[in-house]
Amino acid sequence: MIFALVAIFVVAYAFIALEEPLGINKSAAGLVGAGLLWTVYALGTGHPAHVDEQLAESLVGTAQIAFFLIGAMTVVEVIDSHDGFEVVTRHMRARSLSSLAWMIAGVSFFLSALLDNLTTAIVMVSLLRKLVPERAERLLFCGLVIICANAGGAWSPIGDVTTTMLWIGGQVTSSAIITRLFLPSLVNALIPTLIVAFSLRGKPFALAGNGGDLSGSSEFERRLMFGLGLGVLIAVPVFKAATHLPPFLGILFGLGIVWVVGDVVHRRNAAEDSPRVTIAQALTRIDMSAIVFFIGILLAVATLEHSGVLAAIAAWLESHVGRIDVIVMLIGLLSAVIDNVPMVAAAMGMFSLGVHPTDSFLWEFLAYCAGTGGSILIIGSAAGVAAMGIERMEFLWYLRRFGPMALAGYFAGALVYLVQAQLPG
Repeated sequence: MIFALVAIFVVAYAFIALEEPLGINKSAAGLVGAGLLWTVYALGTGHPAHVDEQLAESLVGTAQIAFFLIGAMTVVEVIDSHDGFEVVTRHMRARSLSSLAWMIAGVSFFLSALLDNLTTAIVMVSLLRKLVPERAERLLFCGLVIICANAGGAWSPIGDVTTTMLWIGGQVTSSAIITRLFLPSLVNALIPTLIVAFSLRGKPFALAGNGGDLSGSSEFERRLMFGLGLGVLIAVPVFKAATHLPPFLGILFGLGIVWVVGDVVHRRNAAEDSPRVTIAQALTRIDMSAIVFFIGILLAVATLEHSGVLAAIAAWLESHVGRIDVIVMLIGLLSAVIDNVPMVAAAMGMFSLGVHPTDSFLWEFLAYCAGTGGSILIIGSAAGVAAMGIERMEFLWYLRRFGPMALAGYFAGALVYLVQAQLPG
């Protein structure tokens, strides 16, 4: 059964990677893969009731992420429908694409630490669609956003779900993770940014226009919906920290607030103008295929987790590799292929706090590697999957253009942390 599960996952993964030449949507491949994996697992175990419980458990986690995506993408769409991003784009002072690359990288890196890498990717990719009219150039910036958002999320306790898992689990503290992972994460983001900025040197930056597709919103409405929408996104980590409730509830709560305010603001609008700016209309414009793909890939990976495949990989690494630093770096590389959440969950179960106490080398290095390793492949992180869905980025294009850059940044940041760990104090 284990061989069949691994084979199905590999084939489904190949279909996702080869979406463009095969002409089969990656969402379809993800759903078929998830369905086959759970079917084979259920038939192979012979305990359908137990498998049903595991599926229900996985569904809860998957649904939370899907609901979060729906809420965040809708809030961003509402801002966009009110031309709210013009509040930012009109203040862009970059004179070249090279300087714009530095600006986008810096905003993505620090905004991800404040929000999280997924929300940052959604916001920044949506913003780039307003800023950069040329698709080939825009894709370069989107790839940079993925890497910088993941790097920025790694050094913040609320910036990446894996770092949050370690923080809530008591493996790391917020002060230690911020001070010790900031420099490695910064180096991780700097290398790709240098390469992209160098490749764009000499090219002027012309701010994209609206192309006549204006919502007709007033300046007050633009500023109100931009400020309210961004405030809702920023408030989600605060809501989670204060209530200990999952982020999806915070974003849905915030979406409800935006919806109420939007209805109040537009209650006197003419009927023909309202549909372009209402939440109900925004919900019809979000990319549901991206969300469906995310559901499929998460459910597929969950099968490998429940069947013991991921735990077996972690145990094999411990017995055959031995060195903690190498094991953690391999876990980070594996998170580019398999979602980093179950990989970190397996590591948390394999290593105990009794042997590796809070803020020890293992947990901090794991937070860095799992948080940034997913940048090597576009489907290795939530930020990558979101950008892939919004901007229709191809798997193989990202692998060719950004895979080597992300890998170089990954190893450079890891080296910085290893050197840092050897320093006294």
